Amino acid sequence: MRAGQLRCATWNVHRGKGSDGRVDPARILNAIDRELAPRGLDVLALQEADEECRPHARIFHVDQIAKSTGLSYIHEPALRWGPQSDGFLGTILFLSPALTPTHTDVIDLPGHCHRGAVSVETLFEGRSVRIMSTHLSLFQPLRIVQMRIIGQYLRRRPQMQTLLLGDLNEWRPWGGLMFDRRLVGTRLRGPVRPTFPSAQPLLPLDRILTEAPGEVQQIRAVTSAEMTAASDHLPLEAVVTVP
Repeated sequence: MRAGQLRCATWNVHRGKGSDGRVDPARILNAIDRELAPRGLDVLALQEADEECRPHARIFHVDQIAKSTGLSYIHEPALRWGPQSDGFLGTILFLSPALTPTHTDVIDLPGHCHRGAVSVETLFEGRSVRIMSTHLSLFQPLRIVQMRIIGQYLRRRPQMQTLLLGDLNEWRPWGGLMFDRRLVGTRLRGPVRPTFPSAQPLLPLDRILTEAPGEVQQIRAVTSAEMTAASDHLPLEAVVTVP
């Protein structure tokens, strides 16, 4: 990797339920170890990585993921739903030691299914960059409301390059109103690749986005028989510039 670049990946791991309907968390761990860890990631965001219902209990061995990838598991107790959770409403972030956290938050988002976002402000090579991960609603009007709340949060925090990644559940490549600058307060953009369903990807539900002057490059859905079997989504990987 060149200076000023972050290699990022996001993956909805579907609580360990594979495309064959079988629940096997070990397949997720093995897929991360064999397919994602060798990529030299700086950011790994997982969604649906805790149980769906309260107490949102842990599913995976996060220490094993951290060891495999060389990334740091960043969820101190304040960044978890509760003591039985590993993340916040299924969202779990792992970051490179090159990213030094300076401020962290969790953001509640409305919906029939409780949603949330994790935000970590960091220093990277002397630059400030914010890493946010979320899993948005299937219902388009709710996604608009959820992105507005994220935008309101961004307006309250110091200005810095923001990187948003996760399962945004937006199937239209152009994204519609939920990415409108007037709603979010900034223009988040990035190329799209289909990631769902994993067996025959058609919809670009998963996104890696950033704002100018940053850029999302080398984006790809990580395809392999192992990834296809492990979840109903494929992981999405990209390089994000931090100028």
